[in-house]
Amino acid sequence: MQARHRTARPAAPAASALASALLLALGSSPAAAQTQVVKPPIAQYWMDVATVRMADMDELPNLGALGGMMGMKGAGDNSFGATKGLMPGRWLDIAVATQRKPAGTQATQTIPAGLGLGTSLPLLPPEPVASKPATPQGQGTDDSVPEQPKGRILLYWGCGDTVRAGQPKVIDFATAKPEDYAQFMRGRATRERGATAAPGHALWPNPQSKQPVPQGASLVGEHKVTGDGIPASLQFTIGQVQDFMPPLALSSTGGGASATSVAWPAQPQARAYFLNAMGGSDGEMVLWSSSETPEPGWGLMDYLSSANLDLWLADKTLLPTSQTQCAIPAGIFAKFKGAMVRGIAYGQELNLAYPPRPADRKVAWAPEWSARVRVKSVAMLPLDATANGRAAAPAAPAKPEAPDETQSNKSLLPAVPGVPGLGNVLKGLFGR
Repeated sequence: MQARHRTARPAAPAASALASALLLALGSSPAAAQTQVVKPPIAQYWMDVATVRMADMDELPNLGALGGMMGMKGAGDNSFGATKGLMPGRWLDIAVATQRKPAGTQATQTIPAGLGLGTSLPLLPPEPVASKPATPQGQGTDDSVPEQPKGRILLYWGCGDTVRAGQPKVIDFATAKPEDYAQFMRGRATRERGATAAPGHALWPNPQSKQPVPQGASLVGEHKVTGDGIPASLQFTIGQVQDFMPPLALSSTGGGASATSVAWPAQPQARAYFLNAMGGSDGEMVLWSSSETPEPGWGLMDYLSSANLDLWLADKTLLPTSQTQCAIPAGIFAKFKGAMVRGIAYGQELNLAYPPRPADRKVAWAPEWSARVRVKSVAMLPLDATANGRAAAPAAPAKPEAPDETQSNKSLLPAVPGVPGLGNVLKGLFGR
């Protein structure tokens, strides 16, 4: 659950990608795009707003001190991603970039007093990541053919007390080919659209400013970004809809040989919900998701755009806001200790651009800046395989470790020929 700021994936050419994003954000049609010149904004701003809950813990007071005891490095450090998303509390990631300073700039963001982080935040370029030395030719290679692994992954889906006909979907390590894994792992996902540690970006948090967001913090109010190459007009207001969402308070009853009922209080800011769960031992792993279709959920435990929320609500991949309970079918995790369910409440994305798009399509649109604010609330809850009519017990946060599939996934997922990094893919089930 990578660094506080994620490393950006390769993107389309900047001008066309940014123009397309602006057109999509403002609901324009392809026909309109052909008749109006749209230039990319001078500056782009991103804010990612997350609330994380683990079992019965909504917040961890004095996270900085706790982080020191647990060996956590500072926010913005490349190793910090091993803990982000695992630690309860409120999380904020900010990035800004400007065409006037393509190599990067330094900026300052004035913030509301309710955020509890002073009057402003410094936004700084990411520190360079040292490259690993190349492996000398002929060294560090193994030409032997690995033994075909043994084990299975079983995928279930849908809310209900009993397993539905046609389930589970199964992949057997002993007989599966690489293309079988690719098909089995396929699921819905979206490209990165938020605050990333990309070249040319200025970020918060960073090694010089990495204080945790305090309990009860609020983003509501005026925000202004200034800096070399930043348009003077980059100023906007965040309202209650894009403020930190309440913790997603998952609870469960039942379990073992009976169905497990997972419930949560309604989230006023939520647009949709999604659940998935994982458990396993002795070479067998079981996955489950709340989707009505066979969806593992690899890419869904993250921020989603409004367009994808609408699309995946319509095909019943996501749960509507009217639903605040979902049953995991009886028995599918009964023999596993340490099974875990994770839920996400998707907030309402905010997209802004200044100046507004001209109504006259013959007038070119050259925005000075664009801004995107994304919001989510996620939670993790252990499933007690021996429970029957009682809530799952809270779990203490584990000591963070760098991702290492040879350790945490060794008993579940041996190395699969032709599919490197399968263990890390499965870790992605529980998001960032």
